Amino acid sequence: MKPDKREIILDTALDLFSQRGYFNTSVHDIQKQANVSIGSIYHYFKNKEAIAKALFDELSHTMAKAMIDIMEKHTTAHDRCREVISYLFTMTEENPQVMHYILYAKHKEFLPDQKPVCSSRPFELMKEMVIQGMEDGEIRQVDPNVAATSIFGGAIRLTHLRLDGALEKHLSEYLDECWQCAWRSVGQ
Repeated sequence: MKPDKREIILDTALDLFSQRGYFNTSVHDIQKQANVSIGSIYHYFKNKEAIAKALFDELSHTMAKAMIDIMEKHTTAHDRCREVISYLFTMTEENPQVMHYILYAKHKEFLPDQKPVCSSRPFELMKEMVIQGMEDGEIRQVDPNVAATSIFGGAIRLTHLRLDGALEKHLSEYLDECWQCAWRSVGQ
């Protein structure tokens, strides 16, 4: 099935925002690379900010759905949190532009009314996994933000290093070691 114009516009915006940044990308850049008319863009989106917001919303929704799927598939905080790290690493390898946009874009600069990424639904769900782990006695009783940062912070840092080209190996090669360090920092 051929992607619709809205999808083409969003995919192109993701590509350009990831490569050039939001402020260095114009609606005309998106129009030219997407090979659509300027009218098509304005048919779907009011302005560039609306494109960025739609993109942020769709990516957040997709990641939140993945977090919910992980929560439904796994019953322990240990397994859920490990699977989240695996998911983040897989996303980085398979969709680096998505991870770049989520982790590097300074969304508050161009989406001032949007919650910060760390307060978006996917990250709230990750924190919920940690809180549930505390309630179930799997994770030590510490501030949930500290515990979530201890579990996921190293993985997110490795993701940054991979996106920056500082890691040559595929992130999956770091999964076990990263997970062992993360879990040892909070597990009972």
